[in-house]
Amino acid sequence: MSGWNLGKLPFFDKSHYDMAERMRAWPAHDVHEPASIAEMEKDARTLVRQCADAGLLDIVVPRPDAHGKRRIDVRTLCVIREAFGYNHLLADAMFTMQGLGSAALWMFGNKEQQEKYLDPLRAGKTIAAIALSEPDVGSDLGNLQTTATRDGDHFVLNGEKTWISNAGIADHYIVLARTGGPGARGLTAFIIDADTPGLIPGKAIEFMAPHPAAPLTFKNCRVPASCVIGEVDKGFKAAMATFDIFRASVGAAGVGIARRALDESLQRTTTRKMFGKTMADVEGIQTKLAEMSIECESAALAVYRAAWMKDTTDERCSAEVSMAKLLGSEAANKVVDSAVQLFGGMGVRRGCIIELLYREARPLRIYEGASEVQKLIIARSLVASVGKK
Repeated sequence: MSGWNLGKLPFFDKSHYDMAERMRAWPAHDVHEPASIAEMEKDARTLVRQCADAGLLDIVVPRPDAHGKRRIDVRTLCVIREAFGYNHLLADAMFTMQGLGSAALWMFGNKEQQEKYLDPLRAGKTIAAIALSEPDVGSDLGNLQTTATRDGDHFVLNGEKTWISNAGIADHYIVLARTGGPGARGLTAFIIDADTPGLIPGKAIEFMAPHPAAPLTFKNCRVPASCVIGEVDKGFKAAMATFDIFRASVGAAGVGIARRALDESLQRTTTRKMFGKTMADVEGIQTKLAEMSIECESAALAVYRAAWMKDTTDERCSAEVSMAKLLGSEAANKVVDSAVQLFGGMGVRRGCIIELLYREARPLRIYEGASEVQKLIIARSLVASVGKK
């Protein structure tokens, strides 16, 4: 196999192809599974530093431009995540979390917060996390139950969070908690250091695919009002703005996983003999390979179309972003499932690259908004557009 390559699409300029070449030369080049949680956490820290040394964290923790504004080039973000999806899935997670755990700060944080947190994050000296989900609340953020009660010039947080990526190894957390009434309008975003008394990480969660995560408990966790990001009761806006940037890139990671599964399948089917010829000479196998390629290319078109729109237009493109996330994540699952079938017994053997990709692909359809949620966003956008025509 020649390895990952960025496809030729009309949405790129020279900078995106240059980044693709940088990603081909990045030091970690193979999907692998850490032997233990301790090894995974050690690897995670190393990968953050490697991303920083390669200048990749500059992409997700942007510096201000000449006008003092910060922005992420979403196409570049997607190029990086596609490459990591193909080559190194833990690296993809750590790279992305530095962005998810800092976006609210550079978009809505004040100067003091930005100066304290962003430079160390960009340099890979600290690790970020964002704590949204709760035991009974996933996609419906407006139903969050963790509370932040005002007490003079402080807030006191109480509640439970779970499925929190980097919990236990992060240096700080962006936390969404309820400060007002019911629904999305009563939520506030906070930046809270990991060593704050009353912030208690739980036991690491063992997922079907390696990923650093754990629950968090807030037990009378007292933080100064200066930890509020943006305005009180406006935290839902910060969370949605973060997803609006990063959601399409989930699809890009899915495209990377799908392309790797297709390439592995091509390698196997063109070399393995079956009934006196190679598997790839069998028409049924050829049809399967064609279907896998179509899934890859269709998803890539959706992902980079959405990323291009985010980068070059002022239009609201939530539907396009949701399509990118949906199609990329669903393509990864379909293509990897087909690869398992082509590999036969080898495809379900623990340690086989296809078996690992199978476990890595499945969560893409859940996090940052499940596939069903993406369909609702797309449908609501369609209905809303009727009155505008």
